[in-house]
Amino acid sequence: MAHLKQTFSSLFKCFGETPSLFLGLMRWDSCLDTDEEHLNFAKSDELNRAHSENREEPDGPLKFEFDICHQDPEYKSPAPLPHAQVKLITSWEAGWNVTNAIQGIFVLGLPYALLHSGYSGLLLIVLAAALCCYTGKILIACLYEENENGQLRRVRDTYEDVANACCKKLSPSLGGVVVNVTQVLELIMTCILYLVASGNLLSHSFPYVPVTEQTWSVIAFVTLLPCVFIRTLKIVSKLSQLCSLVHFVIIFVVITYCLTQMHQWSWAKFRLSLEFEDFLVSVGVIIFSYTSQIFLPTLEGNMKNPEEFRCMLNWTHFFACILKTTFALTAFLTWGEKTKEVITDNLPSFLETLVNLCLLTKALLSYPLPFFAATEIVYSCISKDNHSNYRSPLLALTVRGSFLLLTLLMAMFTPHFALLMGLTGSVTGAAMTFLLPSLFHLKLKWKKLSSLEKCADISVFLLGFLCSLAGIVCSIKGLLETNSVDFIS
Repeated sequence: MAHLKQTFSSLFKCFGETPSLFLGLMRWDSCLDTDEEHLNFAKSDELNRAHSENREEPDGPLKFEFDICHQDPEYKSPAPLPHAQVKLITSWEAGWNVTNAIQGIFVLGLPYALLHSGYSGLLLIVLAAALCCYTGKILIACLYEENENGQLRRVRDTYEDVANACCKKLSPSLGGVVVNVTQVLELIMTCILYLVASGNLLSHSFPYVPVTEQTWSVIAFVTLLPCVFIRTLKIVSKLSQLCSLVHFVIIFVVITYCLTQMHQWSWAKFRLSLEFEDFLVSVGVIIFSYTSQIFLPTLEGNMKNPEEFRCMLNWTHFFACILKTTFALTAFLTWGEKTKEVITDNLPSFLETLVNLCLLTKALLSYPLPFFAATEIVYSCISKDNHSNYRSPLLALTVRGSFLLLTLLMAMFTPHFALLMGLTGSVTGAAMTFLLPSLFHLKLKWKKLSSLEKCADISVFLLGFLCSLAGIVCSIKGLLETNSVDFIS
């Protein structure tokens, strides 16, 4: 699996499962349309009109009782418009989407990260979970403002709205444009990664079949064609649930094998001295394996019980931290210095084939989440000034079909794809996960934040900046070295 290892190794430098994976996209509907300056009303949801067939109406208005900004527990959200019909998701379904993002393929690189980070890697796994959970909460806090009665109102619906609110003095739409471009770029590159990984996994699972990796990618692409017909987040949630279950099977197989090798375990395998560049690689792997901020505004806005969002975010990150720590520790103690970039390469051949097929299933089931997110952003931008297009099935199919084909073409023909994606991830992943949430929170909530909260936001911003800068340097260095080799050859 040399090619797959090269792909993961390059991506580990700065890009995790961003699968900084995804949906800060659709606009949550309300029946009110006053200027957000007055902080009294939420804007109408434009994107949800695209999904006008299947609305699951809750029994009465939704109640928002978040533990943020002293929300009035008696506040009730406005009733949704009749035409804003979407399938609302439960807290469990929202949790599966978050789990799909933070329990991705890149978890397989955590043992390798411990190899280069030693004991500090264990601390980083816990710290990254706490930081990513925190930035998710402050991002959602930016969607709300207090009115003159001290009640919280959801005056913003998406990541784009938050960015526009922060940049409105400079330009009313500049922040939204930057955020949308960043989101689409990251999501498309994530989709391409899944196609590249699928082709590689198929070629190594069936080496006796005389088919190239590009052909295998096309075969995987054919199985993804039904994605053009996905219209609701509820369907994506079901696929995320299956994806997470497959992921747990992979983790179970690896941990079970490691437990059979307990007689070889030794804490002496942990390194005490660290090389700075290798440590930065480990930081990138660990931190960006937790990212999910892009689609949190959509999940919170489409939950039947939004007041459960914070609790959902807590337990998903808590269990992810426990699972990742257990997996990384047992795998590293088993193989020590022989730990490879992709831990499945350390497994016996019969288990490696089984796990590779599970990874293939996971990659294919993970594809719809970032794909749906990216197409909804573009579909929203196209239809923003032409509401009649919201009911145009042809436009929706055209956008989705075009994106599906674009991901296939880029997966097959992009040179040095892994390094280019690593560079993209260094910018988009750190920005969407650390830089922008902390910056927006400081901008919108400065007067209401305590000194401790301000220090926390500033610290997160600086950490994100350093991670992004280190990732950019590593990726550019890798690109220059690869280009030099290609020129010489």
